[in-house]
Amino acid sequence: MNRVTQNLLLTMLGCAVLRISAFSSTYLNYVKPGFRPFLIAAGAVLVVLGLAGLLQAFRSRGSSGQEEPRDHGDHGGHRDHGGPGDHEGHEEHEGHGDHGDHGGHGHDHSRGPRVAWLMFLPVFAIFLVAPPALGSFAAARSDTPPPRGQALSSFTPLTGKGPVDMPIGEFIGRAWDDGERSLTGREVRLTGFVVPSKRKGQWYVTRMQIACCAADAFPLKVAVKGLQAPPENAWVEVVGTWIPQTFGEMPNGVVYPELAGTDLARVDAPAEPYE
Repeated sequence: MNRVTQNLLLTMLGCAVLRISAFSSTYLNYVKPGFRPFLIAAGAVLVVLGLAGLLQAFRSRGSSGQEEPRDHGDHGGHRDHGGPGDHEGHEEHEGHGDHGDHGGHGHDHSRGPRVAWLMFLPVFAIFLVAPPALGSFAAARSDTPPPRGQALSSFTPLTGKGPVDMPIGEFIGRAWDDGERSLTGREVRLTGFVVPSKRKGQWYVTRMQIACCAADAFPLKVAVKGLQAPPENAWVEVVGTWIPQTFGEMPNGVVYPELAGTDLARVDAPAEPYE
C-alpha cells in the first residue's frame, strides 16, 4: 500500500467518522451522547491529515516527473581520457548498475501486501451499511442481571395520575431496592424492544445500558405478563403495574422484575437506543 493509498484511507476514515457523528445520530448506536464532540474532532483531524498527505504525495510525484533524464553520453567522452584503465572503469560501472538493479527489484518496499486493502472494508461498511444498535440477539444471550451497585439508593415519590414514564433501569431499581415499595399499585410506561422468553406466558421489554460504548453493554429486562408478545426486536411502549415478588430476599441466579401488562403500542426505535 503506497502513500497515496494510505492517505486516501485516512481521509475516508475521517469522513466516515464525521458522517456518523456530525451529520447524523448514528454514533449513538455505538457510544454515549457525550462522546460526540470527541468523534467530530477526531474525524476532522483524520480528514486534514489525509488531505495533507495526499497533497504532499501528488506534489512529490509532480516534481519527480519534471526531472530531466541524465545524459549518459559523457561516459563515452570520459573513456577517451582513460586509456587502458577504461575497461576496468567500465566493469566497475556495470557492476554498480547491477547493484542498483538488485536494489530496485529485490528490495522494493514501496508496495505493501495486497491484504492491506482489506482495511477499506470497515470504512465502506460505515458508508453503505452502518451496523445497528444492539438488540434482542445480544440481550437474549446474556443472562447476567444488571450490577446492583448501579441501582438507585434513593427514590422520589411517584406523583400525578395516569401511567408514569419510567426508564427500565429505574423500574428495576425501584422493584428490588425501594424499601418504600413506591411501585405498588402505580401504572408505569416502559419503552424498549421485545426479547422472547423461554417461559410460557411472558416476554421481556428490554433496553441495553452502556457505561462507555456498545462493547460494555448489558441488558435491562422486565418480564411482561398478560399481553401477547409482539415480534422479536420490535420497539414497544408497554403500560402495566409491578408484580411484587413473593420471596423475601433476592435469590441466587437471574430473576427479573415482573410487570402485569394492560396496554401495548408499537413505536419507532428512539434516536438514543441505550439507557
